[in-house]
Amino acid sequence: MTRIFSWYCRGLEGLMALMLAIMVIMVFGNVVLRYGFNSGITISEEVSRWLFVWMTFLGAIVAVREHGHLGTDMLIAKLPTWGKKLCAVLSHVLMLYASYLLLTGSWQQTLINWDVSAPTTGASVAIFYFVGVVFGVSAIVFLLYDLWRIVSGRLSDAELVMVHESEEQGDIDKINAELARRDAEEAAQRRNNKAGR
Repeated sequence: MTRIFSWYCRGLEGLMALMLAIMVIMVFGNVVLRYGFNSGITISEEVSRWLFVWMTFLGAIVAVREHGHLGTDMLIAKLPTWGKKLCAVLSHVLMLYASYLLLTGSWQQTLINWDVSAPTTGASVAIFYFVGVVFGVSAIVFLLYDLWRIVSGRLSDAELVMVHESEEQGDIDKINAELARRDAEEAAQRRNNKAGR
């Protein structure tokens, strides 16, 4: 499952890079055409705005998967394991509810604006709102998977603290968790080797 999630997030990152490239080309091209040739790309501003919104939401999906959103871990880090689990479950239930609200609201806006045309491109305005549906579905899947891992006890004590006050601390905690996991695997391998002799 994690491999599928990783591929999905890599695909989103590639899509965001493409969107950023299109935005840069359109905005820069529009500036050059306006000042150099007294012309312009009419759809540039509208398409760039839509791409920016899509990029933001797609980036938020990747951040949900990687637990990249910043938060305060000062209290949670000091709680015992059962307290960390309780806080993680409560926070995931609240995030699931917020994602559900965003999903249903975006779906309603998509349906309402299906026949509304954008002023310059003439494209359906539903495209603009549909990104909320994409985010809502993706976030709900990721959050449900994490919630299952919490409830089933598949997370270590350090992994239960899913937010960090700084990005650097989050990276350090990930490295420490990976090193602890490797040490545990090596210790188990040594025990198996001794038992096999």
